[in-house]
Amino acid sequence: MMMHNFDSSPDRKGTSSVKWDLTKTVFGRDDVLPMWVADMDFPPPPEVLDALHKRIEHGIFGYTYTGDSLGKAVCSWMKERHNWEIKESSLLYSSGIVPAIATIIKAFTEKGDGILMHSPVYTPFFSLAESNGRIPIKAPLVIKEGQFTVDFHAFEEALKHGVKLFLLCSPHNPGGRVWTQEELLKMAELCKKYNVLIISDEIHADLVHKPHTHIPIASLKKEIEDITLTLAAPSKTFNIAGLQASVMIIPNKELQEKVAEEHQKQGIFTLNTFGVVGMEAAYLHGGDWLDSLMSYLADNIEEVKTFVKAELPELSVMEPEATYLLWIDFRDTGKTETELQDLLLNKGKLALEPGSKFGEDGEGFFRMNIACTRETLRDGLERMKKALS
Repeated sequence: MMMHNFDSSPDRKGTSSVKWDLTKTVFGRDDVLPMWVADMDFPPPPEVLDALHKRIEHGIFGYTYTGDSLGKAVCSWMKERHNWEIKESSLLYSSGIVPAIATIIKAFTEKGDGILMHSPVYTPFFSLAESNGRIPIKAPLVIKEGQFTVDFHAFEEALKHGVKLFLLCSPHNPGGRVWTQEELLKMAELCKKYNVLIISDEIHADLVHKPHTHIPIASLKKEIEDITLTLAAPSKTFNIAGLQASVMIIPNKELQEKVAEEHQKQGIFTLNTFGVVGMEAAYLHGGDWLDSLMSYLADNIEEVKTFVKAELPELSVMEPEATYLLWIDFRDTGKTETELQDLLLNKGKLALEPGSKFGEDGEGFFRMNIACTRETLRDGLERMKKALS
């Protein structure tokens, strides 16, 4: 494996970066170190940059379509990385995971229908349900032996309350859980029992830490594949969220046609030129870069755990099985989330995401993005220590 350099990063200020340029808007001050929103401070693989440069040099950016070569790249990646054989005919493209979820909600539910989700979970799950007039039905996760687990009794009870869709975050954000085959099967079988479709957001699937293995829920059985719409993207994996390109994998033709029909209603046509180029280059050539990245992230995680244990023993870090997001428990500080946020921002000058943003079950936790240089990471840890001292 070729080792890539993640110890340096371009200055992102002044680039319309949500993470770096909107801290005043989001947190009320612009002198904080941003370790919140889920993008990385690293450039994407050189092969992706080369492909984009080549396309720019061509100089014409007319209407672009998603051709066979992109579909082949997606299918090859899924086979090589996740042992999942899919057909190009099962693919539909979207400008992002969140727009894809919104499209699917509109295609398969009506106002007043229930949409099931775990809690805490990725914030747009709640907001997309509510903004479309649907009802978010929460099945709270429970912490056992330091990890989130599914309360299957609560999960099944929730399915009985007018639920039409289950939004699965796999791997889980913010907790970093990689669901086991047994957990996935049980969730899927319960959804099948209650005639509930599964939307599986697998955007973090490529960012799994050894020895864990991501299993696409649709790959388990044909009858599960038939009720599942899987959402994937290179955006988190290769830090190209700004190219706005994702893919929906929908083997069930009837479901796929309904989504395509909803796309047509919304006037959605295709991906932008650079999204097509970037996605294809990432899936074709980004594997070696990703392996190197995962090694660097693993070292960053160990750095945080070691620091917290030695310097901030009142905190505890949930061991991430995937992602570059750490879920940190502040509850033993005895302070409220509001008090902690004030200390972090105004004393430590550190911007983390408060756990309540991911549902009331997340209160007392903060989410920290460690996809940054080691120097930035150490700065952030010292700021956290200062905030709590």
